[in-house]
Amino acid sequence: MPIANPVVIYGIKNCDTMKKARSWLETHGVAYAFHDYKTAGIEGERLEAWVGEIGWEKLLNRAGTTFRKLSDADKADMNAAKAVHLMLEQPSMIKRPVLDLGDRRIVGFKPEIYAAAFAD
Repeated sequence: MPIANPVVIYGIKNCDTMKKARSWLETHGVAYAFHDYKTAGIEGERLEAWVGEIGWEKLLNRAGTTFRKLSDADKADMNAAKAVHLMLEQPSMIKRPVLDLGDRRIVGFKPEIYAAAFAD
């Protein structure tokens, strides 16, 4: 029976956390599609919907080198609109992975959270 809403994992191919998440999905027999920000980008509407659901504070990767290289002016007075603009310009600033389960999203990778999400 086909899955109505296939699982999609969003991120960057060479990210170590992405590799762990994809390995977990494969080991547990979870079929998924991979959306690579580097090659496919991200739609503004999708990113805005995620920010509405998850919050820009959780979605914006402030620990990554891309964010840290920003000027102090670019980092100042951060809000949802500014965060979305930055993440659209440089998708590597989106925390990885974003796992789209159709009805909800999971940001980041923790095996126990993935296990709970796919428990029967």
